[in-house]
Amino acid sequence: MRARIYKSTGSWYSVKSEEGMFYQARIKGVIKLDNRTSTNPIAVGDWVECETEMDQPTIMISDILDRDNYVARRSPHNKRQQHIIASNLDQSILLATLKSPKTSQGFIDRFLISCEAFHIPAIIVFNKSDIYGDKEMAIYEMMKSMYETIGYQVFLISIEKEKGLDAIKNLLIDKTTLVSGHSGVGKSSFINYLFPELAIDTQEVSEWSGKGMHTTTFAQMYDLPNGGSVIDTPGMRELGLVNLEKEELAQYFPEMREKMSGCQFNNCQHINEPGCAVKAAVEKGLITEARFFSYVDLWHGIETYKY
Repeated sequence: MRARIYKSTGSWYSVKSEEGMFYQARIKGVIKLDNRTSTNPIAVGDWVECETEMDQPTIMISDILDRDNYVARRSPHNKRQQHIIASNLDQSILLATLKSPKTSQGFIDRFLISCEAFHIPAIIVFNKSDIYGDKEMAIYEMMKSMYETIGYQVFLISIEKEKGLDAIKNLLIDKTTLVSGHSGVGKSSFINYLFPELAIDTQEVSEWSGKGMHTTTFAQMYDLPNGGSVIDTPGMRELGLVNLEKEELAQYFPEMREKMSGCQFNNCQHINEPGCAVKAAVEKGLITEARFFSYVDLWHGIETYKY
């Protein structure tokens, strides 16, 4: 029986068969996990083969099918391991905020790079527009222009006031969509808006730290009534890049990828090399300084681990 993982809580998984039935499943003891180097060998979104257990309401996962793609982060417990956030995605939504809490550009860029690495279309959605003043709106307009110029869709919404949400709902139809972001940006509120019957707990942003507090403990997939699925994920404080060489980084910046063929050296890292077409584009205003400096910061920060 072929089924898809809808929730993982460690040793047990909630799976949905192709016939639409839900089961509780666990991994069969003899399943080969040798080539799985993540902290979670099975992730939400995975397709698996299952077997029924004699006289048992549960089933056994006997095989994990190859993934089309996935989004991963560095494991918060072991920086030499990766943690698969979700797999087999059609698109991803990064829910961000410019206030209470503030999502940094560095976090946004790391998420976009993670999606670019597996050709997963990424959409940036800024929430909490109802509390933005002139300062935040000016930052939003700058970011909207910067990211839309290089091909990303950018939206402004207020889940609290239910403003701008129809456009987002239309994007979800017949797609498997990952919803991710910092704790406190409104992911649980967004899931409650889409699925009011779930009544997922939400929490306010911590007053002393200005950061969100976790309300979602495990990633979980939900089916939309009109087709498509949404994967809700635990909030992330940080998003460490994994499986990424310094030499590859520029390929995941679309505006740099477009210019790098004009560099004097094939192995140009766009840092200190002469004849760099990327740096020339920055000087001409064809690549924003904010994105270039983000690239430089990430380039210097990459630690290479083999997973």
